[in-house]
Amino acid sequence: MGTNTELTREANVLTRFLDAGDVAALVRGVGVRQAIVQVAGCVREDFLRWHEFEKSARLASHSAVGVIELMPVSDGNRFAYKYVNGHPRNAQFALPTVMACGMLADVQTGFPLLLADLTLATALRTAATSALAAQAMARPGARTMALIGNGAQAEFQSLAFHAMAGITTIRAFDVDASATARLARNLAKVRGLEIVPVRSVRDALSGADIVTTVTADKTRATILTPEMVQPGMHLNAVGGDCPGKTELHVDILRGARLVVEYAPQSRIEGEIQQWPEAPVSELWEVLAGTAPGRAGADEVTVFDSVGFALEDYSALRWLHATACARDAGRYVELVAMPPDPRDLYGWMMQANAEAVTPRACESTTAAETTEST
Repeated sequence: MGTNTELTREANVLTRFLDAGDVAALVRGVGVRQAIVQVAGCVREDFLRWHEFEKSARLASHSAVGVIELMPVSDGNRFAYKYVNGHPRNAQFALPTVMACGMLADVQTGFPLLLADLTLATALRTAATSALAAQAMARPGARTMALIGNGAQAEFQSLAFHAMAGITTIRAFDVDASATARLARNLAKVRGLEIVPVRSVRDALSGADIVTTVTADKTRATILTPEMVQPGMHLNAVGGDCPGKTELHVDILRGARLVVEYAPQSRIEGEIQQWPEAPVSELWEVLAGTAPGRAGADEVTVFDSVGFALEDYSALRWLHATACARDAGRYVELVAMPPDPRDLYGWMMQANAEAVTPRACESTTAAETTEST
C-alpha cells in the first residue's frame, strides 16, 4: 500500500475514454490482422494466469427478443467488466445484433482507468480466442475453413484463422446471400485468402478442415448434423451463447473431444447445455499443456465458445496499453473528484468546479504489453 499522499495523487486523475470511432481508428492504425494477433497474445497470457483471477459466470437478463449481460472479472490488480447485448432482430432497426462497452479499473483505489466501446473489441477477442483454440485443436496443415453465418463476426473470424491457423480458403454460406457477398467484397484484397461463396451448409463443409458456425438466431437450431462431420474436423462453435440457443446436434458432441472456456458458464449457455454432464476440458488447460487439444488425426474436436469475461479483460488491457502508447481517445471526468472527498455537496454547489489534470499512462505497462504480444 502507498502512503496517503500517494493514494491522493493516484486518485487525482481523469478516465481515458475511447468511443467507437476512437477504437476503430486505433485498430486501423495497428492493422486489423496485427490487432487480432496482439489481442490473442493477451488472451493466451491471461488464460495461462487462470488461477490468479476471480471468475464467475456472467449475469444475464433474458427477454423474448434478446439478452443483456454483465461480465466481470478481476486478478486482484485490475478489475474489468463488459456490458453486452444480443438481439438477433436488431438488423430490422438498423442496429447491430451485438453492442458492448466496458471498463478497466484499478483495484487498489477503485478508480476507473478506461471506459471504452467494446463492440469492435468483442469481435477481435472472439476471433482471436477461436484461432487460439484452433492452433491447439485442429489438425496440422489445415487450409480450408467452412464459415456458416456471415454476419458481423465473419471478417474477423476469417482474418484470425488466416493469420494464426494457416487458413487460405473460406467456404462461406449464409441464408442471406448478400451477407456472403459483403464478406467476399470486404476481404477481396487480403493476399493469400480466398472467399468461396457456396449455396448450402453441406457445400461449405465439402473439403473443410475446420468448421466455424457463427449464426445469430436465438433458437435451439441444428446447423450441423453428425453425417455432415468428417473424421478429423475441428468445429469452432461460436453462435450458441445463451440458454436455448445451439447450433450442433447433440450426437456430434457425444462423439467429439470438447473444450470450453469456463465450464460453469458453458454448461448453461453453450452447446453442452444439451448434455450438461458432458466431459470437457477448459481452454486454459489446453493452452497450458495439461489437457490435450486432440488425441489423433481422425478425432473430431469441438471448441464450444460462448465468450468469457477473461477475454474481455484481455481486450480491455490491450486497448488501454495501445491507447496509452498512441495517445488515443480523450480524458473525461467520469466520476466526481472534489478537492475534499468528504465535501461532495460543496463541490457540487461551486459555480466552477476545479478541473482535474489527467495523469500520464503507465508507459512501462503499455510497452510491456505491446512487446509481449
